[in-house]
Amino acid sequence: MGTHHHGRTARLELDDQSLREWDALVLSSGPEGIVLDRSAFYPGGGGQPPDEGVLLWQGVQTRIAGVRKGDDLELIPVEGDPVPPAGTTVTGAVEDARRTALMRTHSGLHLLCGVVFRDYGCLVTGGNMEPLTARMDFDLREVPPGFKQAVEDACNAEVEADRRIDVKELPRDEAFEIPDIIRTATNLVPPEVQEVRIVDIVGLDTQADGGTHVASTKQIGRVQVAKVENKGRGFRRLRIKIND
Repeated sequence: MGTHHHGRTARLELDDQSLREWDALVLSSGPEGIVLDRSAFYPGGGGQPPDEGVLLWQGVQTRIAGVRKGDDLELIPVEGDPVPPAGTTVTGAVEDARRTALMRTHSGLHLLCGVVFRDYGCLVTGGNMEPLTARMDFDLREVPPGFKQAVEDACNAEVEADRRIDVKELPRDEAFEIPDIIRTATNLVPPEVQEVRIVDIVGLDTQADGGTHVASTKQIGRVQVAKVENKGRGFRRLRIKIND
């Protein structure tokens, strides 16, 4: 798989989702943002928040509070922290516990999406996540009796099945030939995107997605459907928690 870029930055996290530490060169920097030539900080998107972490350089630490997507990927330093000047070699490190929790959560949402689509035929209308807690909105007119427990049980059966989660790139035309590749009610893949990143929970759910994921459903942990809320006009919001 080729290296992905955003502006001048090679995005390492899309090729290796387990990468937490790497060396990089500072291309430009200031208190507003730092641009590296290579970064594994996930910049946020698809409901997944940006990573946090640190840059280490010359015995100094710069804490990274988030990432901004402009022409370049700008790492946002914590206010008041020293900033490495352009030309400095730094070691970047993503905060592991948070990222791993977000990967488990993001994969958990795909699992939920796959189960609800398979068992009830519903499309997703929205979603959002924080580490180990998330919500997903579905276009579901009627909530069948026992729905909450049935969905939870079905999700955990898929966790136990330990399905592989594969990530691959396909040319746009080929990707859109896959049935139901877009599980959202609106197609969110911009027309200029020629290579579509596909996340495949093998045998359950295949969809276009730009986030980071664990390698198998077992790594998600137990899925708890905490709440089903009625948001009107057939929209149902499912709130989930991911447990060890």
